[in-house]
Amino acid sequence: MAAEPTREWSDEQLKSDDLPKKDVIKFIQDNAAHSFLSEHKLLGNIKNVAKTAKKEQLIVAYNQLFESKRFKGTDPVEEVTEQVKAAKIEDKPKEVKTEVVDEGPPKYSKSVLKKGDKTNFPKKGDTVSCWYTGSLEDGTVFDTNIPAAARKKKQAKPLSFKVGLGRVIRGWDEALLTMSKGETARLEIDPEWAYGRKGLPDSKYPFSLPDCNV
Repeated sequence: MAAEPTREWSDEQLKSDDLPKKDVIKFIQDNAAHSFLSEHKLLGNIKNVAKTAKKEQLIVAYNQLFESKRFKGTDPVEEVTEQVKAAKIEDKPKEVKTEVVDEGPPKYSKSVLKKGDKTNFPKKGDTVSCWYTGSLEDGTVFDTNIPAAARKKKQAKPLSFKVGLGRVIRGWDEALLTMSKGETARLEIDPEWAYGRKGLPDSKYPFSLPDCNV
């Protein structure tokens, strides 16, 4: 066992503002048994301990260390081993738990107008191609990629994008994952999953998806 340390400071020096708390903490940590440090809450980074420990508390601990002679190396080996293990566990960063938020039921309704092949369903990241018409509840069409003239439709191209990645409104992203190749459906999407309440008029947005191919 190491030799007993000598007192570094007198009572007057300990109470003096010229003696930093960090110096007292370092001396105690360098010379005190682990259990002593734990009891006096002096374990850990010196800067962190200095933020919470009061000078009076440190003076008491300093004096008690010499009175009790609980210097480093006086703890039973088994006890020290367990305390070191506990200290290591406490030092590990706490795992951040991800809370799953229940968003409730989907904010859209889907009516199948024509069944698809019920085999080829898109997965997130797959490219889909769609013809669509978007309208308000009163029937006002605000967007479509279907040409009015049949001959122009031959020259037009469907909307293609990777589904499930937020490239389109969420109502589409979610609904298209439930549609198989060749399926025709009508979607009524709530504002939260469409353009938001600050987007188009505050109502549901019926979308007719006459043809969606994976």
